Amino acid sequence: MAKKKKNRTTTSRLPRLKKTLCLVAPLLLAVFFLLQLQTLGVFSPVARCASQAATVDSLVRRLSALATFHPLRDKRESKGAWFISALNDTYDPEGEARNLVLPSNASSGRVLCASAPPGTDATYALAWRDALPRGAALRRGLAFVSESPYDYNNLWHGLTAVVPFVSWHARSRCRARPARWALFQNGAARKGMGGWLTSLAEAAVGAEMVVEAFGPLPVCFEQAVVFRRQMNGLSRERLRGAFDLMRCRARAHCGVAPTTDAAAFRVTLLFRSGARAFKDEAAVARVFGKECARVAGCTVTAARTDNLTFCDQVRSLPPAQYLYCTYVQLSMNACMQVRLLSATDVLITPHGAQLTNLLFMERNSSVMEFYPLGWRQRAGGGQFVYRWMASRAGMRHEGSWWDPNGEPCADSPDILSCYKSRQIGHDEDYFGQWASKVFAAAKERKMGLGGAAAVGAPQEERRREASACACS
Repeated sequence: MAKKKKNRTTTSRLPRLKKTLCLVAPLLLAVFFLLQLQTLGVFSPVARCASQAATVDSLVRRLSALATFHPLRDKRESKGAWFISALNDTYDPEGEARNLVLPSNASSGRVLCASAPPGTDATYALAWRDALPRGAALRRGLAFVSESPYDYNNLWHGLTAVVPFVSWHARSRCRARPARWALFQNGAARKGMGGWLTSLAEAAVGAEMVVEAFGPLPVCFEQAVVFRRQMNGLSRERLRGAFDLMRCRARAHCGVAPTTDAAAFRVTLLFRSGARAFKDEAAVARVFGKECARVAGCTVTAARTDNLTFCDQVRSLPPAQYLYCTYVQLSMNACMQVRLLSATDVLITPHGAQLTNLLFMERNSSVMEFYPLGWRQRAGGGQFVYRWMASRAGMRHEGSWWDPNGEPCADSPDILSCYKSRQIGHDEDYFGQWASKVFAAAKERKMGLGGAAAVGAPQEERRREASACACS
């Protein structure tokens, strides 16, 4: 009985064994072909791709870790070279101010990254775009990066920082518009410029000024042009072209058209309050008003930059046909400044940042400048910045008057520190003679007498304005 049961079990297993044997042959054949395919290298590219991807990821991580941040202000270097000291700036293109462009061959194709968390010293690194420092954000587009030792709220010092970028923008035929600005002062990040400078920069480059607000994490700029020496190296031709472009764009932005009255002759008295203000503004206005009355078509506009007091003073003067007073609150609206100075043939004002507005005057217009006692003796070459600016912008600086009088400085060995912010007196006889010469010469130039070009002629102005607005 047991033997029969065993035979039946053996008999039942035979079909399954046959099926198994039938499957072995195809499996062996499949293994054989698989081994052959591996031998022929059919699957090796797939394996290599996976391996290469892992290698690239590892390399990117290593490169990101190698991006070393250095102090933006390298105290080992000389002034002007310590900002991003790893790279040397160039004069390329010819005639432009010394600059850095990133990425470039000099940076080995790396972009500029900066870190400036609030309350810390700013640092920078150079990194490849595909291997940015950990946590860094990439800022798309072009960034204008400025380093200056001066305050961006000061009109003159801020202008020296803006001009190189305007020239660079013009060189690109006005195609290189910044997506953002990064502003540094002595290596520390700044949040913006003063309103006057912001309006001027936006009008000149045709783009809103977006200033990088650095946070706790670094940012990297897809493209960056860096000016760290202000206008150093900028040729006279490129500088004048930048001034012309800013003047033209500011006028267009403010809706100011070139004057159409060639016979009109306009004198502007631009007064200050406090430091370097005239002691007796009404007396100064009378002197220049009398000389203006001797010139056909002449009017005097008196304006100040800070408050409403001056016109109240002028209204208290005896009525006179030659004195035309218009108060302009320049600090409230940059376009008011553009309109006023665009219609000015002779600007009369004390030394100070308000003189930067001469930028908006026509070429060949005139400037008369005044100082308190002490400047001539101790101020050095810095007191002549507006004489230099007028010359570069195509205006005529007609000289300066230094007050020879002043109260003694008690307990002060430095005459300039004592007199720097003093107010300015006046010399009626000298002012009258000086104004007579300047007004007569300026009027003659404007009318085109003696074979000179008619500076004030409407057609001449329109041609120059159109040429100035053309980028090159």
